[in-house]
Amino acid sequence: MCDLTIEEVFQAYFDCRKGKTNTLSVQKFDEHLNRNVIDLYYDLIDNTYEPGMSICFVVTKPKAREIWAASFRDRIVHHVLYNRYAEMFHKSFVYDSYACIPLKGTLKASIKVQKNIRSVAKNNTQKAFFLKADIANFFVSINKNILEEILSRKITDPFWFNLTKIILHNDPTQHCFVKSDKKLLSKVPKHKSLFNAKKGFGLPIGNLSSQFFANVYLNELDQYIKHKLKIKYYVRYVDDILIMGESGKYLEKIYQQIALYTNNNLGLNFHPNKLEINTVDKGINFVGYIIKPFCKYLRRSTIDNLHSKLNSENLKQVVNSYFGMMIHCNQYNERVKIKSKLKVRFNKNLTKIIGV
Repeated sequence: MCDLTIEEVFQAYFDCRKGKTNTLSVQKFDEHLNRNVIDLYYDLIDNTYEPGMSICFVVTKPKAREIWAASFRDRIVHHVLYNRYAEMFHKSFVYDSYACIPLKGTLKASIKVQKNIRSVAKNNTQKAFFLKADIANFFVSINKNILEEILSRKITDPFWFNLTKIILHNDPTQHCFVKSDKKLLSKVPKHKSLFNAKKGFGLPIGNLSSQFFANVYLNELDQYIKHKLKIKYYVRYVDDILIMGESGKYLEKIYQQIALYTNNNLGLNFHPNKLEINTVDKGINFVGYIIKPFCKYLRRSTIDNLHSKLNSENLKQVVNSYFGMMIHCNQYNERVKIKSKLKVRFNKNLTKIIGV
C-alpha cells in the first residue's frame, strides 16, 4: 500500500520553488496550485505518473556541456523521492564525500583537504604526496542497471522503488526541447552528450535526482577506498577524487587498485590524461581552490572570471559571491585591487554600491 501523503507533495513543491518564484514554469503551475498538486498526488498513488518534456541547453563555461532541466512538475517528483530517502542514504555515505550533500559544499571539502595535507605532511615537516583523478565522461557513462541494483538495496518498498525506476530510466532525449542552437550544441564533445549515450546509460546533468543518484553510485567506490583499502586521507567531490600518502609509489599502487575496481564494478574509467601525482607543497588544484598546507587561493581562472564580470548588471550579487569565497582564502590584496577598480569606476562610496 502506498504511504505517500499529500503533505509530502506540497513540501516537495515548496522545496522545488525556492529561489525560482519568478520563473515562468513556477508561475504557470501556481495559477492552479492546489489542483495541480492534488492531480500530481493522485497520478503518483495511482501509478499513472509519467515524466514530461525536458529542456536541453548548452553552457560554455568553464567548457561546453549539456544541461537538462526537467519540467517543474517532474522536478517536484524528484524532490518527493529525494525528501523520502536522501537522509537515509546520506547516513550510509562515508564522511569524505562532499558533493550535493547538505552543508558539505566546496568550502567544506577544501577545509578537509587542507587538514589532510597538514596531517599527512606532519605540519610541513616531512614530504607528502597527493593523487588526483577524475572519472572520464562520468554522467553519460553511468550504467542504469547497476545503479538500479544499488538503489534496490535500500529502497525496498514496491511503490517507492517503482517511482525510483521511472525517474532513473526516463530518457529525456526522447522527449525534449533543445533550447540552444545547433552551432552551440555542436561544441559539446560527442562522447559527452547524452544524445550519444548507449541505451541504458547516462544521467541528465542538472536534475536533483541525477545528483542524488550519482552520489549513490560512487558511494560504492567510497566504501571500497575507505573500508577495503583503508585509505585515511581521501576526499571525493562528484567524480573528482583526491588521495594523499607518504610516497608516490604507494599512490600509484592505490590508483591501479581503484581503477580496476571502478571498471569491474561500476563500468567506469578514470581519465588517463588527468591523473596527477605530485608533492603537496606544489599546491593541489581542487574544488575551485589551489590548496597548500597553510594557505589557500582561488584558481587564477576564477579570479579572471570575476574581473570579466565587473561590468555586470548584477554587480552587487557577483562581487559579493566571489568575495564570499575570497574571505576563506589568502587573497586580501586581490580584494583590495578589485575594490580600487570599482571605486575608480563609480567614484562613490563603494559600500552603497556593492555592500562590501
